[in-house]
Amino acid sequence: MPQSVKKNAEDRMEKAIGALKRDLLTLRAGRATPSLLDRIQVEYYGAMTPVNQLANLTTPDSRTLLIQPWDKSSMSSIEKAIMKSDLGLTPSNDGSVIRIVIPALTEERRAELVKMTKKFGEEAKVAIRNIRRDANDDIKKLEKSGISEDESRKHQEDIQKFTDKFVAEVEKVLAAKEKEIMEV
Repeated sequence: MPQSVKKNAEDRMEKAIGALKRDLLTLRAGRATPSLLDRIQVEYYGAMTPVNQLANLTTPDSRTLLIQPWDKSSMSSIEKAIMKSDLGLTPSNDGSVIRIVIPALTEERRAELVKMTKKFGEEAKVAIRNIRRDANDDIKKLEKSGISEDESRKHQEDIQKFTDKFVAEVEKVLAAKEKEIMEV
């Protein structure tokens, strides 16, 4: 039973790392990639819809994103959503497609992106610590229903080792992203 609690905690911590990596993909590091627009929600017929469900997203070159809406009436909504986002991008509409030229990052924008990276990292660490707390609570419940205190402590130490390992993984992922952002 404690093994399943530990396995569940480890799986959830791995998912937290995966979520962090997905979030970091939405931060631009000077290259155009469709994942930059993953967090953009467009109001489409009264419902908030991800832009990738309203249009075809392509990158014709390393500095340009091309958005081809399936419904031409959604073009202005897509443009407004991109303008309102925190990406700092300016779309240009030629009637059939929306082009976004990714400008070179300024030092100020790089520092801002590093702050956002750290914020995502801190959220991931909090998620991992919450998972640890939940797993420790489950182990303590098992202690009341049959496992010894020593066994409970051993399992909690194992959970702490998982936590330390995944927090170190978060730091590694953040360091790599910061290095990518700060490259000139």
